[in-house]
Amino acid sequence: MKKKVLSVLLSTAMITSLLVGCGGGGSQSAPAADGGSTEAPAEDSGSAQTEAPAADSASSGEVEEITWMFWDDLNATEDLISIGYKDTVERFNKDYEGKYHVNVVTTNLEEYYAKLNALVAAGETPDCFIVSPGPNLDVYVEPGVAADLTSYVKADGWIDSFNGGEGAFSQQTYDGKIYAVPLNIAAACVFYNTEMFETAGITTMPTDWQGMLDACEKLQGAGYTPLTISAGTAWCLSMLAGYLCDSEGVDLAAIDSGSASWLDPEVVSATNKLVEISKYFQPTAAGDTNDVATANFYNEEAAMLIQGSWAIAQINGSNPDFESKCGVFAFPGTDGRVIAKSDSLAMSATTTHPDAVIAFMKYFTDDTAQKYTAEVGGKIPVTTVEYDASKAPAQLAYVMDVFGNAKSTFGFYNESMATTEAGAFFDDTMVSIYLGTPVEDGLASLEDFYKNNVWNK
Repeated sequence: MKKKVLSVLLSTAMITSLLVGCGGGGSQSAPAADGGSTEAPAEDSGSAQTEAPAADSASSGEVEEITWMFWDDLNATEDLISIGYKDTVERFNKDYEGKYHVNVVTTNLEEYYAKLNALVAAGETPDCFIVSPGPNLDVYVEPGVAADLTSYVKADGWIDSFNGGEGAFSQQTYDGKIYAVPLNIAAACVFYNTEMFETAGITTMPTDWQGMLDACEKLQGAGYTPLTISAGTAWCLSMLAGYLCDSEGVDLAAIDSGSASWLDPEVVSATNKLVEISKYFQPTAAGDTNDVATANFYNEEAAMLIQGSWAIAQINGSNPDFESKCGVFAFPGTDGRVIAKSDSLAMSATTTHPDAVIAFMKYFTDDTAQKYTAEVGGKIPVTTVEYDASKAPAQLAYVMDVFGNAKSTFGFYNESMATTEAGAFFDDTMVSIYLGTPVEDGLASLEDFYKNNVWNK
């Protein structure tokens, strides 16, 4: 299959229709191919609300067992989205008792892709697995690991239950075929402690880079750690770097094509800004994981957290009392551009139980699951479900405002580059520069990587 370079954008039109429909209110290696294909789907319900199967629907006495791989421990998690996924699994297994049964394979986020790739290489690809768009999905599309879901998604009106219809699948589409089903939408924002901001005398949220630095100075002067971030989980730091690159006008597509350079002044300026703001990080940022950095925020050990709105579920699940003092604003200086992404489900091309997998996927997008996504988890639903905004976490309304004021969206830098390896090298380079590698030396190593692994391939 010819590779489609994916920029991982959600169109403004899609976001607009989404807002109207919500009721208001190391690097990874590409896995080896394991071949195979799935057959066209049998007729089944595409309604927004999943219906339980008839008691005698199984044609044989054997229950079809499928596996789903996920990046959190569903039995130990405090993350509200993950808890909702556990409920979805239990609901599916109960409704399909005697016909289908899903077994969950879990690991932590940092090890997820390495362990998934190991299963793929061993010919043991899970029947269903969660994945992010961009290179982290196309490495499963190109070698034929992920199944083409187009006919399933378009059967019986399932696709029409999504906000924007087929447009909702723009991040999951390669060469005109759909390879994954989105579950929710999130934006990368700045979370802040409203009480700390008030004590520090910050009454207006920063809208430009100097305003962000000024806020950090005031917070530090008031005795607070201004920012908590994870360099131990490299993508967290590179998400910040991605915002800075985009705000400086870096053309990532031009770099990927070889018509621009990692040594261009815009990249140098963005990376210098990363170094500039790093003096306001918590002292343990170099080794802190994503979970630890986020805990620093909801435990009130730092005033700000730059993170995706998926963190709402973790923040509120871990410290419900903190919700009332957790504000959200758009990352400053981006001219209305917001990083957006969605979690998605893919199906193994070698599964022998495609109908069971599709039935399982539909439970994540039915009204019950999607209402929970908004009302409890604080993420934006992908379907046209109407939810009670008064029940949703307070932070979701702030995130919706960020989306509503956005001019356009773009994807994670490390998920928007030419290859997964390029994204991982970018992550590692940003961490290296934060740890003390001179900016010019770090960017030169990134340039050399592209010369050897992207531009000359």
